[in-house]
Amino acid sequence: MSEQLGTFALVLHTHIPYVLDHGISPNGTDWLSEALFETYLPLIDTIDLLLADGISPKLTIGFTPVLLEQLGDDGFKNAFTSYVAGLIAQARADQDEFRKSSQYHLAFLARYWEDKCHATLACFTKRCGRDVIGTFRAFQDAGHIEIVTSSATHGYSPLLSKDTTLQAQVRIGVETYERHFGVRPKGFWLPECAYRPSYAWTRPVSQLGSLAPKPELRKGVEEFLAENGIDYFFADSHLDKGGIGIGVYADRFAALGKLWRESSQRSAASGQHLSPYYPYAVNSTDHDIKRVCVLARDPATGTQVWSGSQGYPGDEWYLEFHRRHQPSSHSYGLRYWRVSQNKDDLGSKDTYDPSHADERVMAHAAHFAGLVADVLTGQQPGSQPIVCSTYDTELFGHWWYEGPRFLYHAIKYLAANPHVRRATCSEYLLSLDSEPVKAALPEGSWGEGGFHYIWLNEETEWAWKLIYEAEQTMQDLAASHSGKSADIDRLLSQAAREMLLLCASDWPFCITTDSARDYATVRIRNHYDTFAAIARLIGRLSAGEPLTSGDWKNIAEYEVRDRLFKTIDTKMFAALEHPPIE
Repeated sequence: MSEQLGTFALVLHTHIPYVLDHGISPNGTDWLSEALFETYLPLIDTIDLLLADGISPKLTIGFTPVLLEQLGDDGFKNAFTSYVAGLIAQARADQDEFRKSSQYHLAFLARYWEDKCHATLACFTKRCGRDVIGTFRAFQDAGHIEIVTSSATHGYSPLLSKDTTLQAQVRIGVETYERHFGVRPKGFWLPECAYRPSYAWTRPVSQLGSLAPKPELRKGVEEFLAENGIDYFFADSHLDKGGIGIGVYADRFAALGKLWRESSQRSAASGQHLSPYYPYAVNSTDHDIKRVCVLARDPATGTQVWSGSQGYPGDEWYLEFHRRHQPSSHSYGLRYWRVSQNKDDLGSKDTYDPSHADERVMAHAAHFAGLVADVLTGQQPGSQPIVCSTYDTELFGHWWYEGPRFLYHAIKYLAANPHVRRATCSEYLLSLDSEPVKAALPEGSWGEGGFHYIWLNEETEWAWKLIYEAEQTMQDLAASHSGKSADIDRLLSQAAREMLLLCASDWPFCITTDSARDYATVRIRNHYDTFAAIARLIGRLSAGEPLTSGDWKNIAEYEVRDRLFKTIDTKMFAALEHPPIE
């Protein structure tokens, strides 16, 4: 056997916030339908093609619990088929329009889209039997992929003010995974790759009507993972190198600056400089915990694929994401143009040519496979390094249309290289000859600046005040009322759903990046208002006041609208099962 340079692990993080019954387009159910159409089903096709070639993809893929609940929802499955039917109708209308104006290449592309729609719908209905989760579960059961879990609603772990909230986010994430996949998860994707060690943490903003926050000993994120049997998680490479985020952002916002100073002092004290090409056993406490390893995102392969300016997706022959044909009959429209040399002027784009795009895919996949080998070659021989390439799944197919085909060819090229071992993350950890070195990570994320600014800033401070108030109220309600009566437990469960949805990292992200600011603002206020209304009803019930038929009607409507996580043990919000050790 040829000597191996090391291991390559392809890791995809799959997440869409809860959008069912919260609008349709452009933000709402169509957001999820678009991801299923453009990314998740093409990924299934990609895996099928590799298996037909005799190649096991050895992909590590995470599905957030909130996404699993939506993909398994019968209402969404019906909405998706209607969504694709709308695209088919649009493609046919475009063909007629383009033929009438003698734009024959555009007419060809419209027929191209119609064919793709039919093939994708057949994948969903016939290949998957409308059960996308079950299809990925079968891939995992056969050993071809590994599926990892994440926090329940993608709550931003370092900024949550209650360890009970973080306890619930992790535990519900594990429980939801077990319900959908029939086994315990081994890996965990921290939302936004955001990590916080154990230390005396100070809430960065005061919740409404409260006194100034005081330091409180908080558990390290890895402790919650260890308690739930998780073996590994992922971090950005700057954390694994012992680095900390860019401090300029801390100067913009005083609340963030305080957290910055606390975490940077702690990072400086650790004095460790680690490599992103090896695993480490993370423990930020002074006591023993179950081993939980961190795997770092490889910056070299990451930039090559992520970057629209430096990486593959910006190639002039690839489909242009931002320009669509906008007839009145469909809100999205279809894409018919390529990136072109003039990337900034949407009006001057050249028409798309699938054959030229396929040629570029082949070249870029070959380059990527060579880059992986080069990175591994630069590591110490025999040291069992790993190149862990992590991406949002939606990059492949949604943001970068040719992405699924790129994955197919890149994996084929890597499979042909006897010096590179492809493995899932668990397979890699099991193959190690020695125990990973113990290490402490600094606080941070994979967001711009490496810290929390994207989620906590002057534009989102108001949201965190609402979140912190809801966290405290949920803890108090659960501690006082869990198990008192079936009616109260029913209301507590729905209150927990609303609080968890309020905590989603997506909302402050959308506000900061101005990608769906109004929608995110409405979602924050709606979930907070619903939570507060339920809290008041719990207070009335606990005081012996019966609820009216109108009250129960409102509760039923909340349960239908936000219908994820059918069974919730609200006691987990009341107190920590394993309090931090002083």
